[in-house]
Amino acid sequence: MIACVAHITPRSAFGTPLKGDTLFGQLCWALRNRLGEEVLTQLLDGYTVGRPFVVISDALPAGHLPRPALPGHWFKPLPGDDRKAAKKRVWLPVEHFAAPVADWLNHCRAASELPSGSAQAHPHPHNAIDRRTGTTGKGFAPYSMGRQWYGKDAALDIHIVLDESRLSIADLEQALRDIGELGFGRDAGIGLGRYRVDAFEPAFLPSQPDANAWLTLAPCAPQGLAWDAGRCFYTVFTRFGRHGDIGVHRGNPFKAPVLLANTGAVLAPKSYDNLPFTGQGLGGIGADGEGILSKAIPETVHQGYAPVVGISLPAPGQHKP
Repeated sequence: MIACVAHITPRSAFGTPLKGDTLFGQLCWALRNRLGEEVLTQLLDGYTVGRPFVVISDALPAGHLPRPALPGHWFKPLPGDDRKAAKKRVWLPVEHFAAPVADWLNHCRAASELPSGSAQAHPHPHNAIDRRTGTTGKGFAPYSMGRQWYGKDAALDIHIVLDESRLSIADLEQALRDIGELGFGRDAGIGLGRYRVDAFEPAFLPSQPDANAWLTLAPCAPQGLAWDAGRCFYTVFTRFGRHGDIGVHRGNPFKAPVLLANTGAVLAPKSYDNLPFTGQGLGGIGADGEGILSKAIPETVHQGYAPVVGISLPAPGQHKP
């Protein structure tokens, strides 16, 4: 498998955050629409048994990696031990990647400090409309839904691990461009989720000398794999997914909830290897013939893989700076 990176520029607000697992889902629809359902079925063969054809990261601020989800005492404190400032420092410039992990907090930046910009969430008011009368009717019940806005100079990187023997780089790039032109995620039909692909090029996922753990660049599903549990750190979130594209018209659009380790997880395997991704593919058809994640589309899968970079954690008992 090869690593590559798509450099993109947001062109609108986003109703759905640009996270790797949802990007993968929309990529599958884009490939189906351009190459056909039979091709997509072939690409997904073996997806849930460790053979992904592609693994996609979150859209990260250009030139930055997420701060690892390590406890605060794994890092050297900031001058003055400013804990509030420490919590805001969540993006590591790649030029400091080679520094010891304990020093990373001093190199990390807050979202407001990024020259490439970072998404800011703002509520957007809505109200239900009675389509028969064109009014709100008797039940005037306004509500808000969040939107993410990027600055005018925002630049984002999507890191991708690709099996080019199964999908060409050209087809992958075109599918990503299709998503950017048609819109990504919620409310794409009214103009949200637009982005421009500025460049698509080969890249590499860095690794520190003597790396013994992985830092994830997207949500992943580490459950049941062989980990050194005492040296794994992550935050969890539940993905309440739903089908996109024409999948919303196939009965029930909602998928079964999925529990994931969020981006920035630190995962230490019992036997380390310099791999470009970790995790597992979720979903597919179960032993009972029913869909694990979806009854409307039984073959549905979910990206539980994540691109990774290798980091060197101190030996047990030596992590305190």
